[in-house]
Amino acid sequence: MVETAIVVFDIDGVVRDVSGSYRRALADTVEQFTQGAYRPSQEDIDDLKTEGCWNNDWEASQEMIYRYFEAEGRSRQSIQSDPTTTFTYEELVAFFQSRYRGTDPIHWNGYICQEPLLMEAAYLDSLTQAGIRWGFFSGATRGSANYVLEKRLGLQTPVLVAMEDAPGKPDPTGLQKTVAQLQAGTAPRSPVIYVGDTVADMFTAKHARDHYPDRTWLGVGVIPPHAQTNAEQRDTYATTLRQAGAEIVLDNVQQLTPKTISQLLGSV
Repeated sequence: MVETAIVVFDIDGVVRDVSGSYRRALADTVEQFTQGAYRPSQEDIDDLKTEGCWNNDWEASQEMIYRYFEAEGRSRQSIQSDPTTTFTYEELVAFFQSRYRGTDPIHWNGYICQEPLLMEAAYLDSLTQAGIRWGFFSGATRGSANYVLEKRLGLQTPVLVAMEDAPGKPDPTGLQKTVAQLQAGTAPRSPVIYVGDTVADMFTAKHARDHYPDRTWLGVGVIPPHAQTNAEQRDTYATTLRQAGAEIVLDNVQQLTPKTISQLLGSV
């Protein structure tokens, strides 16, 4: 029994594979607002996210558009003053969502409907049976997060802090808010494990240690499916997560078993 442990999961790249959904919508958006001149690859997106501050895919899309034009010798100001290239953030978000959620605001029909799951509800049951409390902190919108957690996984009102509820990662506020909802009945200083697939996720755990030093905060990295196409790519991604602060790096979230959690906490 790991009675005092709290595990908080990111969602994208951990609970669901978003390489063909969020990331595809991101690439579509960049391509749309560069007039078809540039479509970022998975590697391009990874390179941006390695910087640790582009967890929000709307903002990441905008940044990649700006950087494309800057590489062409254009300033960001000139992009927005030119009627052939100007766009608003709201227009960008609307286009992104038309791809990700789809064209029907009630019955979503976009890329989100095609996301493979990386976690089973039975795995979460095994954590509960071991006395481990769990919840979710994600940069996804609440609607998108609940779609996968409730509709796809069948969870009943899980503890969730989403985009609308806290500042974006790597700010640790949302992680702390998640823990606050989970800690009732546990020791005041229960160790927390945050499971994520990006540098921003690992930075979030590190910042939590700085801001809330009264408990142990550990980052566990998960390599998303798109980064496991070959051994070299997998190893490079794993190294990046470790350098960002991951205590361990896993190929799939369900490898974080109660036994692994116990061993991890016993080593710190």
